[in-house]
Amino acid sequence: MAKRTVYCGLIGEELVGQEIVLKGWVQRRRDLGGVIFIDLRDREGIAQVVFNAENLPAEQMEAADHLRSEFVVEVKGELVLRDEDQVNPKIPTGRYELMANNLVVLAKSQTPPIYVEDEIDTDEELRLRYRYLDLRRKPMFDNLRLRHTVVQTVRQYLNDTNFIDVETPSLTKSTPEGARDFLVPTRREAGKFYALPQSPQIFKQLLMGAGIDRYYQIVRCFRDEDLRGDRQPEFTQIDIETSFLEEEDIQAITEEMLKHVVKEARGLDLTEAFPSMTYEQAMSEYGSDKPDIRFDLKLIDLTDSVKGTDFGVFKGAIENGGQVKALNLKGLADEYTRKTADDLLNVVKPYGAKGLAWAKVTEDGFTGPIAKFFKEEAAYNSIAGPSQAEPGDILFFMADSAKVVADSLGELRNYLGKAHQLYNPEELAFVWITDWPLLEFDEEAGRYVAMHHPFTSPQNNDVAALKAEPAEALARAYDIVLNGYEIGGGSIRIHTREMQEEMFDLLGFTPQQAEEQFGFLMSAFDYGFPPHGGIALGLDRLVMILAGEPNIREVIAFPKTGRGIDPMTEAPSTVDRAQLKELNLTVRRLRESKEKK
Repeated sequence: MAKRTVYCGLIGEELVGQEIVLKGWVQRRRDLGGVIFIDLRDREGIAQVVFNAENLPAEQMEAADHLRSEFVVEVKGELVLRDEDQVNPKIPTGRYELMANNLVVLAKSQTPPIYVEDEIDTDEELRLRYRYLDLRRKPMFDNLRLRHTVVQTVRQYLNDTNFIDVETPSLTKSTPEGARDFLVPTRREAGKFYALPQSPQIFKQLLMGAGIDRYYQIVRCFRDEDLRGDRQPEFTQIDIETSFLEEEDIQAITEEMLKHVVKEARGLDLTEAFPSMTYEQAMSEYGSDKPDIRFDLKLIDLTDSVKGTDFGVFKGAIENGGQVKALNLKGLADEYTRKTADDLLNVVKPYGAKGLAWAKVTEDGFTGPIAKFFKEEAAYNSIAGPSQAEPGDILFFMADSAKVVADSLGELRNYLGKAHQLYNPEELAFVWITDWPLLEFDEEAGRYVAMHHPFTSPQNNDVAALKAEPAEALARAYDIVLNGYEIGGGSIRIHTREMQEEMFDLLGFTPQQAEEQFGFLMSAFDYGFPPHGGIALGLDRLVMILAGEPNIREVIAFPKTGRGIDPMTEAPSTVDRAQLKELNLTVRRLRESKEKK
């Protein structure tokens, strides 16, 4: 084989008149009666190649006549300018073509099951089954190159800021907190299992105890949990831990790193400091702990102003200790009929909402299903005043427990923002969420669980106060949110045995359970452990947003489906009995029902 001179998509004026070698895949072929044209594609783009009998030996001309899509070829020839009326303005190389004088067919191809085109309308499972073909498409390659840029920018920034890249184990110990672990049996210890790490949390804390001071790792993590568009069973974290720094120091490092990433990945200069809001403010005004601040459609609390209402739904919610809140969709009342407004109930139903009230604002007051309850001036003003209602607006109301109201209206807010294009999709809006609750009560388990993880330090180190009112305790925790997605979370950690033991006690661990699960960490605390804290950012989710993709599968080379399956390799799969026997395992297989459902 001849040595490639340049990528197809990078040919330019400086190569005109020179003999060059291109290699790649045939995108398409056209026969114009004795002259054959192909579009040759590689990772950088497309170049037009011309074959004719004047320049090629007969056997090579015949080979050119048999070229088909996805054949891999090597072509040599002179790069020339196209005639002015033949220039293709749709591609960067549209002014040039290669007049081939040599053709080598490196590999033939069957008709591919999916088209290798920029835009593709193909079932996702088929794309994943033939992912090696899907990745030939330029948008997919561009996503992987963007991911590479993000990773290299992160590494460069952290290296320049005195961080040290340290690897942590991929086979570790299963712990009871957090999501489900993926378990790995070992033949050497019958009946015992490793766990794949959900994060390197404890190891990075131990590295701080070892004096590393500034650690980072771009690390693979694993969680056996339900999947969705921004979640995979295996994912990649940008993991950072530091010693002797406070919350604002870690946030400043993270913020500067993200600004570098945005500059390199999107060419944008973010000069202003990222805004910050408390968890309480986020839930109150946006109904979400990951608010999308690109648009100003906030939840309006009407609980106090409508206390005297005759409307049973509002009245009942308030009497039961709940809330009444609303969204005011300014100037868009005419966009809704009674049916389309009622249909929005389907948006909030999954979040526990039993109904969704609405009213349009006119010069004469409210119209809609609940208008009759607010005809009197005082009743009308109890809503119109706090919501700044004006003719042409439409209001959506939720009356229920604080959780249902927040979850439902928070989701409806995001839905309306997207449906009515209330924000610029190209904008990048970061925000810090601080002052998180330390604990939340798990009704099913009947105990408190850590809001982030059991190693997060409380803001108040008064153990008596913590035990007296655990629900009121705040954490030294912070999340970074981008365009409505949580892309990272961190905290200042507990660094003394005494406080960690108290935390485990609050979470319902017996001393024996705490020692069995985390004894090695507790022991490390006995040998002079520094105050420390850090943050972990989701690389996949960050790249997804920067790429403008709706799903993280579009920025991962070989992802799983929403069911956690890899259609290409057919993983997960069964294994033979010999392997199971070696691991001292037996599997009880479920019988497949013969009845057709």
